[in-house]
Amino acid sequence: MKAIRGRYYIHGLIQEGEHEHQDFKFAITDAPKIAHSISAFANNDGGHLLIGVRDNGSVAGVRSDEDIYMIEQAALMYCRPAQKVEITAFAVEAGAIVVRARIPKAEKRPVYARDTDGSWRAYFRVKDENIVAHPVMLAAWERMARGGDTLFALSQAETALLTYLDEWGMTTVDRYMTGAHISHATATDIVARLYAMGIIDFSYTGSEFVIVRT
Repeated sequence: MKAIRGRYYIHGLIQEGEHEHQDFKFAITDAPKIAHSISAFANNDGGHLLIGVRDNGSVAGVRSDEDIYMIEQAALMYCRPAQKVEITAFAVEAGAIVVRARIPKAEKRPVYARDTDGSWRAYFRVKDENIVAHPVMLAAWERMARGGDTLFALSQAETALLTYLDEWGMTTVDRYMTGAHISHATATDIVARLYAMGIIDFSYTGSEFVIVRT
């Protein structure tokens, strides 16, 4: 593969470590698994994979063009809808080449990844992990993709949610549903609507997704 010089650039990225927008991959051997990363980055704010870099940050270099082929297959065949990945190869040191696979933020979310069992799941990037997106997040993304939500007046249940968030900072759909005495379907619809209008957002606590004010 043709590579451009980028030793200092790549080492600068490596020094950042793995984070919300960056993941290290020693090699690409599993298209479904790499599709999880593509889905997670696309459903967040985008990011990139550094292929040929070990988890500890040491440079191993890519072994062959097969790594690039696997990434492209993961983006096209194992993501729904198919995603675009920008591939750039960098010559780093002693003949080693590191490939940067840049995944842009999806124009329309959710982006699903196909698992080895044939099921489709959407992922979301949180710090250095790919987390399965909460079903309410999927409903919110789908509603935002459809568009058309305009705020005219808040219902009593919507006002109750925002008042609670202003006072306590965060909640879950289940706690909101119980406190407001509404069905799960109604709670999901309200959260999706308010998210689509930019009034609330989602955050991950380390164990669960919660609703927060923007």
